[in-house]
Amino acid sequence: MSITGAVANALSGLTASARSAEVISSNIANAMTDSYARREVVLANQVLGSTGAGVRVADIARVTDQTAIAERRLARASLGAAEVTAGFHARMEGTIGMPGEAGALTGRIDTLEGALAEAASRPEDSARLQAVVDAADRLAGSMNLISTEISTIRVTADREIADKVTEVNDTLSRIAGLNGEIRLHQGSGRDISALLDERQRLIDQVSQNIPIREIPRGNGEIALYSTAGAGLIEGSKAAEIGFTPANVITPQMSQAGGQLSGLTLDGIEIATSGTRQPLGGGALGALFEVRDTLAPQAQSQIDALARDLYERFADPAVDPTLAADEPGLFIDDGGAFDAAEELGLAGRIALSSLVDPAQGGALLRLRDGLGTGAVPGPVGDATRINALGSALAAPREPASGDFSGGALSATGLAAEMLSLNGTARQTAEADETFASFMATTYDTRVLEIGVDTDVELQNLMVVETAYAANAQVLRTIDEMLKTVLAI
Repeated sequence: MSITGAVANALSGLTASARSAEVISSNIANAMTDSYARREVVLANQVLGSTGAGVRVADIARVTDQTAIAERRLARASLGAAEVTAGFHARMEGTIGMPGEAGALTGRIDTLEGALAEAASRPEDSARLQAVVDAADRLAGSMNLISTEISTIRVTADREIADKVTEVNDTLSRIAGLNGEIRLHQGSGRDISALLDERQRLIDQVSQNIPIREIPRGNGEIALYSTAGAGLIEGSKAAEIGFTPANVITPQMSQAGGQLSGLTLDGIEIATSGTRQPLGGGALGALFEVRDTLAPQAQSQIDALARDLYERFADPAVDPTLAADEPGLFIDDGGAFDAAEELGLAGRIALSSLVDPAQGGALLRLRDGLGTGAVPGPVGDATRINALGSALAAPREPASGDFSGGALSATGLAAEMLSLNGTARQTAEADETFASFMATTYDTRVLEIGVDTDVELQNLMVVETAYAANAQVLRTIDEMLKTVLAI
């Protein structure tokens, strides 16, 4: 080998070692960076004519496991959906209240039942009659609060849908833009690793809201589809998801009725419920389920409970002073309840003003009957109060609501509602735990092929040794030339 060839080989070795050291240092620096893929320097023989001329950097390989990344994205989508669902049920459980907690719905009913029992023992005692009025008013207020909270949950879900749609649209647009940049950079021979990292990070971000599949195309580009087959990105073109948020949501409002917005994809309406949701399966789909299915079901149950409570007391058999279809201890929006207008009843139910002194009523009507005048009857007669207490505790089949069936007391019906929600919460939390486990499992798999700092430091030592060896070759050649020239 000529001296010129030796110099060329050593210089190419120095260049390759320097590039390798740069890549290794980048790996170590980004060991904890999300979506960063480890780089490897791919070396190849350098040939000039038919003669070896050292080494060259053929490529900077980006090391990934696309299968593990794809599965992690699906797991994160499932986790996002489970977190939304579990959060809804936990919030409902807190709103209804657990037995023994202050303000719990079952406790409010028990308090009313206890107040009626005490008033029946001393029907002439105004303080005990006032305790009945206060307990009944608080019970109605609890139902109003639950109904209001359900509407608040729906409004919150609607706003979060709008936020996520905006976020997804923005992210899809950026991914499509990166597709174009990657194509241009790759065509000009520039390193595209950093662009690929950023694109992977953005795709991971979308996958928390919508489960997606990445399909490689030519020139470094990718296409994105939801797992249900909806096209999101093709080349440099991103789909546009449309949604119109609502400012206020009442129990009567629904997507089917046209008062609430669904989704559009490039201007075409798509399903947001059922088994074939083009963008379902992630946090976005779960928010629609909360707004349009889970919260309305909870509203239906609390309305059914309010109706049951109303009907227990609006019964001439309980209070013979009432006319047919006349409200009893509770009223609906100031008057009688109409079964055709049950939706939202829990938000409208209130204590009858006839028995509330604060509203111009008289306590004695609890004892004498709501249909009587203000002239007191026999002060020791507890017949009506006992009838009210018996009506509250009597087993009765609810006229509406998605309950398990069978005759229940008012407390039993409230406990049934709490139990159904609790069962759904436990199921959702189990799904959340499993989804979290799967996401963690695939995170680990992705990390296993990521940056191992110990290995990288070992590689760096090898590179330093190679660099030193090539430098020594140049020093030796320099000394030889100096010796020759000195002669």
